[in-house]
Amino acid sequence: MDPLSTAPANPSKSQERKPRPPVFLGKKRAYQGTGRRKTAVARVFLTEGSGQITINGRPMENFFTEQKDRNSVVGPLVITDLRTRIDATIHVQGGGYTGQAGACCQGVARALKVMYGLDNIKVEEGQAADENLVSMAKKLRDSGYLTRDGRMKERKKYGRKGARKAFQFSKR
Repeated sequence: MDPLSTAPANPSKSQERKPRPPVFLGKKRAYQGTGRRKTAVARVFLTEGSGQITINGRPMENFFTEQKDRNSVVGPLVITDLRTRIDATIHVQGGGYTGQAGACCQGVARALKVMYGLDNIKVEEGQAADENLVSMAKKLRDSGYLTRDGRMKERKKYGRKGARKAFQFSKR
């Protein structure tokens, strides 16, 4: 397309996203979710299974040594009572341990949302939605697992030692 042209690129297309094509791990259907925290990015694939969590090809217990990081990863599964029914395969990169754990947490929650179609739940008159799905979506939303934590490292400013710390002041 000519950069000087004023006509819109695709006037007939709406702004809706296309649904992702299904992903398969082995012979099982996998549901994908992406999580971010600080500079870490996690791609999460959930399948029906027995509760195994693999992060970058290693078991979760070997990847995250701190208990708080492990609890962060399994938090969305525990709150929805699916810890022993779903397998997770996670690819995470960037950031430190805590940032990666937060990214995994958000990715698992988003993948659960896709897996159970929680973003498409609409209660219409005369038609009752499945109460378990509605309560699952509410639990994930209210506990903050679906919300991106926007806190990042503050940039260093000129004339200062860091983002806020200044050099020692000398009167003379």
